[in-house]
This record gives sequence, structure tokens and C-alpha cells, in this order.
Amino acid sequence: TEVVASDFKESSRREILNYGHTLGHSIELVEHYKWKHGHAVSVGLVFAAELGRLSGRLDDSTADRHRSILDLLQLPTSYPADRWEPLFTGMQVDKKSRGGILRFVVLDGLGKPGILEAPTKDLLFAAYQEICK
Repeated sequence: TEVVASDFKESSRREILNYGHTLGHSIELVEHYKWKHGHAVSVGLVFAAELGRLSGRLDDSTADRHRSILDLLQLPTSYPADRWEPLFTGMQVDKKSRGGILRFVVLDGLGKPGILEAPTKDLLFAAYQEICK
């Protein structure tokens, strides 16, 4: 509640609560809202961890831990490999984008959220490949 109260309009600090949601919301859009929100965000969490790892901000062990914990909870951690373009399009309309620039909540370590701004399409695709079935 402290994070929400300190940033009611979700313009800065509160954004960290959207960890995993950029891809998660895009999955919901691509799947015509047939996926449960929590399932889509679960895949988004793994994607965000991979994005953090590939951008050099998150260590391998912590990134791998995401998938392990979500697997233990029997939540989805992967997504079909043939949906990159519609997912990318969906991410571009995410509310965290600013002026057409994609922004992702990633981790700089366990419990240390940060913003990755303007990642390349190649970096995003590499993270996507890490979550593909």
C-alpha cells in the first residue's frame, strides 16, 4: 500500500507493481482474453526475468529462480513460439510506454526493481525465445 499511496497516478514508483505485466497484458490481448490474468502475468514474469538477464541487469540464478518457483506453483512459464509479431504489437500499446518508447519493469537483483527503457526489438525477441514452448 505504501507504493500505491506514494504514486496514485502510477507515473513512477508505482510502476514497479507492473512487473511481468507488459508481456502479460499483450498475451491477454493476443489470446482474446481467454487466458487468466495471473497465468498471462506468470509468463510475463519469466519474460521480464529473461529480459533482465539478457540486458545484464539480473544474474542467472535469480532469473532461473523465477521459472522454478512458478513451475512449483503449477503456473505457466512458457508461451507458443509462433506469436512474436502480435505480442510485440501488443506490447507497444502498453500503458507503461512513453511517447512510443517501450518500458519494462525488470530486476537489478532480488527485490531491486528498475525500469528498462527502449530495449531493442532484438533483445525483446531473444527474451521471447527463452519463454517459447
